Amino acid sequence: MDVFTSFYGLIPVTIAQSLIVSFVVLGVMLPFRILNFPDLTSEGAFPLGGCVCGTLISIGINPFLACFIALLCGFAAGCTTAFIHLRFKINTLLAGILVMTMLYSINLRIMGRTNIPLFTYDTVFTILAGPSANFPWTKILIVGLLIALVVGAMLYFFMSEKGTAMRAVGASPDMAEAQGINVGTATIIGVGAASALSATGGSIMVQTQGFADVNMGFGILINGLAALIIGEAITGRQTIFRQVLAPVIGSLVYYQLISFCLTLGLAPADLKFATGAFVLLMLALPNLRRSSGGIQIREKIRE
Repeated sequence: MDVFTSFYGLIPVTIAQSLIVSFVVLGVMLPFRILNFPDLTSEGAFPLGGCVCGTLISIGINPFLACFIALLCGFAAGCTTAFIHLRFKINTLLAGILVMTMLYSINLRIMGRTNIPLFTYDTVFTILAGPSANFPWTKILIVGLLIALVVGAMLYFFMSEKGTAMRAVGASPDMAEAQGINVGTATIIGVGAASALSATGGSIMVQTQGFADVNMGFGILINGLAALIIGEAITGRQTIFRQVLAPVIGSLVYYQLISFCLTLGLAPADLKFATGAFVLLMLALPNLRRSSGGIQIREKIRE
């Protein structure tokens, strides 16, 4: 009974956290599913957004402006990854690793130290909600409205002519180029937008947790991938609406599962292994099903 009581008590906190991480999951989904551009930049863009936002807030910059500048920095990081791939023909994953590695040093340079406390500074939440800013449901409302706006904007864009062109680039670059679509521009903008979403998540996260840390993005990519797979398993991805909604649903479910596992007594040190094993299972499951089906067919033929 105590386990379930503890779990229910953590639900508002995990919902608020999962909504923030939804920005990262959207940033993972966009290049991975829409552009067919496997990318690791999100793991570097998330702390980049947090470090930029935390540093700007600590020197007195308006939190809203700090978030916007963090978004622009994330966009620049994603564009850099896409440019390296397109200009120098470097593999997408390797280009993302290179940018992610360099961003660690850049984040340290931006902050001048490994972490910055923000407990005494105004944030987006204190400005909008005042004394109730630290309540979980207040954060859920504010971040929920923001993520709803982002999802709505993405749906509108992907149903427009330019959004359809970007989807065409991911489906078949050669065919898209034959139709007069600038594949390079679409790729750079798409990957840049993905990293901008991740950086936005980082900028919001530092304002909820009260500090910016250079190591805050460690493992966020595998968490985002796990959430994306869960979301796609629930909503499917047959339509663009389902594909865009999957990261948000998956993030909400994934972090509730993590919270429940922790209340059951799973050691925090084992979460990375459990998450990696889960992602491996979900990715391998379709092949296992096909293999099982093939074995059954061969057995019937032999009979």
